[in-house]
Amino acid sequence: MPLAVVNCSQLVTLAGPARPRVGAEMRELSIIADGAMLVSDGTVERVGARREIEALMSGDCEVVDAGGRVVLPGFVDAHAHPVFAGTRVDEYELRALGATYQEIAASGGGIRSTVRRTRAATEDELVASCRRYSEWFLRTGTTTVEAKSGYGLSLEDELKILRAIRRLDSETQLNYVPSFLGAHDVPEEYRARREAYVALLIEEMLPRVAEEKLAEYCDVFCEEKVFTTDESWRILSEARCHGLGLRVHADQLSLSGGAQLAAELHAQTADHLEHTDAAGINALKEAGVQPVLLPGSVYALGHTRYPAAREMIEAGLAVVLATDFNPGSSPTPSMPIVLSLASTHLRMTPAEALTAATVNAAYSLGRGDSIGSLETGKRADFVIHDCADWREVAYFFGLEHARATYVAGRPVTLK
Repeated sequence: MPLAVVNCSQLVTLAGPARPRVGAEMRELSIIADGAMLVSDGTVERVGARREIEALMSGDCEVVDAGGRVVLPGFVDAHAHPVFAGTRVDEYELRALGATYQEIAASGGGIRSTVRRTRAATEDELVASCRRYSEWFLRTGTTTVEAKSGYGLSLEDELKILRAIRRLDSETQLNYVPSFLGAHDVPEEYRARREAYVALLIEEMLPRVAEEKLAEYCDVFCEEKVFTTDESWRILSEARCHGLGLRVHADQLSLSGGAQLAAELHAQTADHLEHTDAAGINALKEAGVQPVLLPGSVYALGHTRYPAAREMIEAGLAVVLATDFNPGSSPTPSMPIVLSLASTHLRMTPAEALTAATVNAAYSLGRGDSIGSLETGKRADFVIHDCADWREVAYFFGLEHARATYVAGRPVTLK
């Protein structure tokens, strides 16, 4: 049945060039005041002024009255770790008492703590527990999420996580884009023989992931004390040979050379970038790599060094924002919180932040032609927010502004 969304105080379409937005383009949101939208077969048929759209409505059209509220595209969260077992609330308390992320990891906590719990869980148990997180994303207005593995760190456990992601994509209304992150850390049993683990990643894990078509991307945590630039280069180069796109955890804890590596390999994205310098920014620009910035993890870890977003935008990079949702360093699925942090700590305007969380994020996942903006022919992923002005979504932070979420033109049902 055709669908008409009417009585929108602001229909924020983000219509524009069919590519990631850069520079001043990131502030151009193509807002239609008193707007409306026609949806047919799950895709946007037309957007325009309310009077224009109402004249085109057929008798069998289902009408959704936005009630004078704001309508935005669904958020596209381009960096998340949404499949894991257990929590790390004990480490949260330790950090409040002064322990650093690195100290906790060195004592057997951090990623390895979640690995132990995730290895002990079955695929069915992971799917059942992570349905809850899918609802959290949808409830805050996110309709697509990039989903990394990385809490298995063995062949069977990494495959288990990726299969769980595939099931969540088919069994929930949230859209998942799977990434293989077997190079998230070196597991306990390989600490004294890390070269053997790199060989396992290259010779066994990547071929199986590709054979079963379980991932679209491969990611590596490139950091001197995790995977060196040489190790990361070998893993990512092999991933490319298997047809996977490349993403890099880069320069999060130090100036590790991750941004330079992402540029050298022409990766799709370089993520984190808290310590990236001017040379790294220039390298990303020359190579056309999109930066994915994760202020939620900086905030949650109690750090003060945020990525140089302003410099990246002024350099002409197509900046992306994401949550980094995970049980340790960024336990939030809320893109509105990230938008708030972007304006208060990254010096991004609200318009730049919104562009980074929607259309630019969609392009970073290879989906810019189908999601991220409300334009004719794109999937009708949209959210009615209980605001009169779209900027309130970030301005009144800590609230769930999403009044109703639609994926492919269908309302999301939440428990």
